[in-house]
Amino acid sequence: MKSMDRREFLSRSAALAVAAVTQESVHGQTLKESIHHEPAKGNEKFLHPGIFQTRDDLEFMKAQIIAGREPWIGKWNQLLASSFSSLSFTPRPVVRILREAFGVTKSGSDELQASVDAANSHVKQWYVTGNLAHAELAAVILDAWAEVLWGFDGNDAKLLAGWTGAPLCEVGEILRATYPGWGVARAERFRRLLTEVYLPLLQDYFSEANGNWDAAIMHSLAAIGIFTEDRALFDGVVHHFKLGSGNGGITKYIYPNGQCEESTRDMGHTQLGLGYFALTARICWNQGADLFSIAEDRLALGFEYTSKYMLGEDVPYVGVISPQGRGHFSDFYEAAYQHYRYVQGRLMPYTERAVLKAREHARSTLSLYRGEEDKTPKKLLPEPALTERAVAGASLEETSEPSMFAVRLKPGQSLQAALDAFSGKKGAVFLEAGIHQLEESIRVPGQITIAGAGRSTIVLLGPQATGYCFVAEKSSLQNIELREFVIECAISPAPPSDPNQDRRARSLYNAPARGGIRFAGDREGAIQNVTLQRLTIRNATLSGAVLEGIIGTRIENCDVSNSGGSASPGAGQHHNLSIHHCSQLILTCNRLSDSMQGCGISAASVQKVTVMKCEISRNRLAGLRISECDAVSVNSSLLEGNDGPGLVSLLEGKSTPFKNINGCTDRLNGADSSF
Repeated sequence: MKSMDRREFLSRSAALAVAAVTQESVHGQTLKESIHHEPAKGNEKFLHPGIFQTRDDLEFMKAQIIAGREPWIGKWNQLLASSFSSLSFTPRPVVRILREAFGVTKSGSDELQASVDAANSHVKQWYVTGNLAHAELAAVILDAWAEVLWGFDGNDAKLLAGWTGAPLCEVGEILRATYPGWGVARAERFRRLLTEVYLPLLQDYFSEANGNWDAAIMHSLAAIGIFTEDRALFDGVVHHFKLGSGNGGITKYIYPNGQCEESTRDMGHTQLGLGYFALTARICWNQGADLFSIAEDRLALGFEYTSKYMLGEDVPYVGVISPQGRGHFSDFYEAAYQHYRYVQGRLMPYTERAVLKAREHARSTLSLYRGEEDKTPKKLLPEPALTERAVAGASLEETSEPSMFAVRLKPGQSLQAALDAFSGKKGAVFLEAGIHQLEESIRVPGQITIAGAGRSTIVLLGPQATGYCFVAEKSSLQNIELREFVIECAISPAPPSDPNQDRRARSLYNAPARGGIRFAGDREGAIQNVTLQRLTIRNATLSGAVLEGIIGTRIENCDVSNSGGSASPGAGQHHNLSIHHCSQLILTCNRLSDSMQGCGISAASVQKVTVMKCEISRNRLAGLRISECDAVSVNSSLLEGNDGPGLVSLLEGKSTPFKNINGCTDRLNGADSSF
């Protein structure tokens, strides 16, 4: 492939500038034929142009600019003032683009982004003004990269391709529909750029990364599918949006309370993820696929939650929500706000305030905002799903001990010594706020209560220790209660700047074998009456909690999550909650989510189980998996986003072990055959 030198580029631009002075725009005639459209049906041919802006959207934008209406005319003038909007812009394509993590080392990526911005500016200028010079410059920019670019390298290769593929397709869509001068040969070269460079890199997604990666990849793959008329590719994006594994699907990225997978990382990446999910939904909406409504408008819930936090208000959260980037509004609100507020007619109070702040520097307003077509919202946004589970786990506010606690332990004092001092008698220990580091597993006797001050009390094994934080002192015990503290199974109690990176390391087979609780009797009924209440158990490479041989267990308002890795004996053998040979088990208002390689709950040989008002979501295998169980009731629970089925019995062909299933939401799981 040969690159275009500056002399050839300037020669083409000069000739077209002269031609533009006397043109009778064929483009202008085409625009007169534009009519308002309804989104195409999913099984029909693609609508063109139909990526970010349809013909109707382009006509609307043009009319507002010509009429001088705000905010369009202001954004138009901002666009024209940009350096990449000049007809003197020259593309500088490279054969191979390099971008390492966070752009610390890069070559060619800035040149590509500049060309993306310039091509989009000039194709808009062409549409609004009818000046052929802008159309030709947009075509020249696409052709320059199509002739030269061979591929992307570096850590951020997929991410950069995900960012740039869709806006390049947008230019190609508009040129193909409005500018005959682009020609068959150049359009074909651009198509090959998409199918030979972009598509091979992006088609397998990257779900093990944070969710903003797959969101960006989806928006470009959807655009490529539309431009190349590849229905299978487009339908694959719709499927991935709903059911993508890892952090890829919508319910994987946005939790039922509205919190996002990257909310504990920083607000910049969180806005990035939400924004690309919204842009993907926008593209698919233009082709008749409604992704905005998935999981009861989950995307809207994510925007409202994040907007509320960004605006300085408190929100419920799991983990440690990050303040980094709070108050700095990115240009990612317009697509979601436009749809939910003016298409669905939903009241979006926090997103409305956020989008007004973002518009101060946003470019997307020009393309995506359609104005207040209906000033009266018709519908309220649904309440966050399963509010009780939104605050499951140890209490955020510090709690105080009741008078029953004769023993109070400060961090550094021996919990094991305090328990041993009871010598089999009934006792209670209160763990004050702080980090209580254990050098080995705590052996818990019977007739004991251990409580903490809420999330401010953290118990964890020392960095060199392995095994479970808490184990049963004997195989035959009665009356154990643990409540109101965090059992941290990671090496460090301080979350890393990117929790997902730490999660990937913990999911590997050679990660240190560390778990939360293992209360195991040597026969059925050997242990009696165990209560776990408002505990947070997280980040175990073994199971979060293992219960064996117990009669009478109550687990209430606990958050057992991000556990169950690949440590020996291997992936699929550890879970958030693992229950064997137990009976009379009641689980109420718990969060059992994000198992790295296992299930939310794995139960074998368990009798009389009641699961009520629990969130069992985003687990690598099934939500609730049972084998040889009897009288299992699942009521008013949410089972969504699991890579396996929501509910599954391992014994096919036997009568169902479920006593009843009432009022549950079982959706968007990997075994869901409806998609």
